Amino acid sequence: MADASERCDDAPALRPEWFAAFLADRGTRKPSVHTMKAYRQDFDAIATLITGGADEVARMALGDITTESMRTAFAQYAQTHEAASIQRCWSSWNVLCTFLYTAELIGANPMPLVGRPKLAKILPKALPTDSVVALLAALEADPQPRRRSDWVERDRALIVTALLAGLRADELLRANVGDLRRTDAGAVVHVRGKGGKDRRVPVESVLVDILERYLTSRALRFPATTKRRSPGTGLAAWPANAPLFVGADGERISRGTLQYRVLRAFRRAGIDAGRARGALVHGLRHTFATELANSEVSVYTLMTLLGHESMVTSQRYVTAAGAETRAAAAQNKLYALLHDGHPHD
Repeated sequence: MADASERCDDAPALRPEWFAAFLADRGTRKPSVHTMKAYRQDFDAIATLITGGADEVARMALGDITTESMRTAFAQYAQTHEAASIQRCWSSWNVLCTFLYTAELIGANPMPLVGRPKLAKILPKALPTDSVVALLAALEADPQPRRRSDWVERDRALIVTALLAGLRADELLRANVGDLRRTDAGAVVHVRGKGGKDRRVPVESVLVDILERYLTSRALRFPATTKRRSPGTGLAAWPANAPLFVGADGERISRGTLQYRVLRAFRRAGIDAGRARGALVHGLRHTFATELANSEVSVYTLMTLLGHESMVTSQRYVTAAGAETRAAAAQNKLYALLHDGHPHD
């Protein structure tokens, strides 16, 4: 049997019409490309198990969605997948079945009766201060590119924007030059967030200066893409709808290029071994959030700046900051006096 994940993600003929209606409904909420891909992959995985084969998925009936069939399929799925994958697949099917129930296409959503693993709540891991220092130093150390794809000004702007504005990878990819706006009180970055939920993140002049130096270097590389009849540099040289970050070809930067440039900077700084698995741009965002939490900003402020849907998510950073503060306080050498049996005065 072919792995369902190897099938074409964009082949509606391989899936029933009611699933296509679900995707159309989710599409109105402006989810990320990766979220839509996850819906399709998770549907294929379970539907293949229920129907007995990938070639049968298109003929899957709504009546096939029962508590028993879902429990059986997820039990099979769990034999070959990690807890995080099972949890995500369960969530995808829960959203799908909620849609079908709300549309009165099925009598009930069976997913609350289908078991799923509980994931450990891992506290976000921020970069230590010395790692941030090493990272920034590495970006300054080699102004001469070693290869055509190297672009120090662009890489510095990418990393510092993630560190000082806390943007997700997708938000960096979607950002336009016009999203960085000067105001009487300073500057703000207009962020196109997840699910179409935009936010405004205040930034200081040091970040604006770094971005403008990058944009000036970009004008030298790609003069034909600047504003016509504009003698300006920095922000003034570019149309508002021009992508803020571009690749070596002058086009909007791709996700792969973005992550690779951050990874390469981590490696040059000698801090790659210490990062959490998969934490590149998101590791920089964690650092932004943790620094704010250490500064004792409110959970509501954190939620607003990070674009979280729930305060519960933002609270994790406050909890992490509290744990780090407690761990630091525990290093006080005066505690050793008590452990060594000295009298209490």
